[in-house]
Amino acid sequence: MIGYDEALALIRAQCARLPCERIGAARALGRVLASAIDSGEDLPPFANSAMDGFALRVGSSPLGAGMQWDVIGASAAGDAQAHAGDGAWEIMTGACLPEGMDSVIPVEQIEVLARDADGRPARIALRAEVLPGQHVRRRGEDVARGARVIDAGTCLAAEHLAVLASLGVAEVEVIRRPRVALLNTGRELVDDPCQVLAPGQIRNSNGPLLAARLRAAGADLVAQQVVGDDAHAFVTALDEVLASSVDLVLSTGAVSMGRHDFIPDVLRAQGAQILFHKVRIRPGKPLLFAQLAGGALFFGLPGNPVSSVVGLRFFVEPALRVLLGMAQERALRVRLANSAGKPVALRRHLKARLHCDAQGQLTAQVLGGQESFKLAPLLQANAWVVIDEDAGEVAPGALVRIYGLGHLQSAGLEGWEA
Repeated sequence: MIGYDEALALIRAQCARLPCERIGAARALGRVLASAIDSGEDLPPFANSAMDGFALRVGSSPLGAGMQWDVIGASAAGDAQAHAGDGAWEIMTGACLPEGMDSVIPVEQIEVLARDADGRPARIALRAEVLPGQHVRRRGEDVARGARVIDAGTCLAAEHLAVLASLGVAEVEVIRRPRVALLNTGRELVDDPCQVLAPGQIRNSNGPLLAARLRAAGADLVAQQVVGDDAHAFVTALDEVLASSVDLVLSTGAVSMGRHDFIPDVLRAQGAQILFHKVRIRPGKPLLFAQLAGGALFFGLPGNPVSSVVGLRFFVEPALRVLLGMAQERALRVRLANSAGKPVALRRHLKARLHCDAQGQLTAQVLGGQESFKLAPLLQANAWVVIDEDAGEVAPGALVRIYGLGHLQSAGLEGWEA
């Protein structure tokens, strides 16, 4: 049996970043950027007004209240830049600032002294001081041409797509999604939710749970099936999913020490290299990691639901980060609201809930029902508390490491410490 850090090092050593592909930027939500994006243009692309009002040439000294100006033109959003000349220009929010103008006074801060035949302002008086450059969005103020906008290894969110669209980026280079197959073992498992359970049968919860979490983690789930506790059937299913050119195969169940826990022997017979089997963790100690003869990686997760989830979250997802070209994940550190339970010589992964109190203090509460067969506490959990195997007693108020439910869900937490 090995420790978590050693197991993770073995996993990372077998992983390498997957190839890139180019896709339309509008379709890149949730994809990981392969190459950094530098801006090819300024944003905004021209100086424009931040207010509905009047554009003026102020220069270096403020204009005082009471000054009067003739209105010699108007500029609306979408109009080409005009040559200003002398006087004021009526201007709308987002409209290009006329050439020679450098400041805007809001419409609420002027008095209309005269109107033309169409009712538009013809002469105005300033009711407030106008400062140099006020209410103007300068060219390149948001993003300057040539500036680094998005780093490689970033998982693209809606905000990234908005910036890419603003900069006229039509395509991006992203990492191919890891292709994953999921095999749930156990002759007791029933996939059909409408099927009446026979004695000894249970419904397959690991399948939908892990499938959803894999997709949320950035993987492409290309195959999924239930296999009975039969070595021959498992080999047949494994051959079928490997024909789909998968990068990872995940199985659940049949990796412990029982008479029907056949997966280690089957893998060896198929020429796989088992890199570790059993890790000093709770839950999920029987976890297995191997490299198959064709190069695909194999994770054998225990069959209890929470053990499978822990194996996915803290072993498979770090592998996915390497395949996707992402940096190693960082934990959030917060104070524990309650006891972490009796210490054991295992790294513990505890279902937890982050809570922000009335004083703005963020704390983590370890939930009840930590047994690995209990699914219901996952409905209340929004985080994992991780306790190192040599931590000893962890009392309320102690700083503990917190991870999000999935590695991509932790992105907003990385780098923050209590």
